[in-house]
Amino acid sequence: MDDIPTQLRKGALELAVLALLAQQPRYGIEIVEDLGSRPGLEASSGTIYPLLTRLKNSGLVNTTWRESPVGPPRKYYTLSAAGVRHLEAQRNAWLQLSTALITLLKEAQQ
Repeated sequence: MDDIPTQLRKGALELAVLALLAQQPRYGIEIVEDLGSRPGLEASSGTIYPLLTRLKNSGLVNTTWRESPVGPPRKYYTLSAAGVRHLEAQRNAWLQLSTALITLLKEAQQ
């Protein structure tokens, strides 16, 4: 049972990363920092970079290199057309599930 929160976070992090990329292209550390500013979504670069690689290999994100004003070029991630469709499907599923679960948890308190 100890791995249940880990599994929940895993799915939530993927959805969170896709949502961030829907807003604008981002590079890896920028994603880590943005998630870190949101309680409950904090994740290390050791978690986010493999996730980004998996999303790229699945065709859900595209990458491009951009020059950085400080340091070496950065790899930016953007949603592909398939990524946009996947995000929309996952968003709808998450909202439906979370709404039903919140209702159930409220009923259980009474």
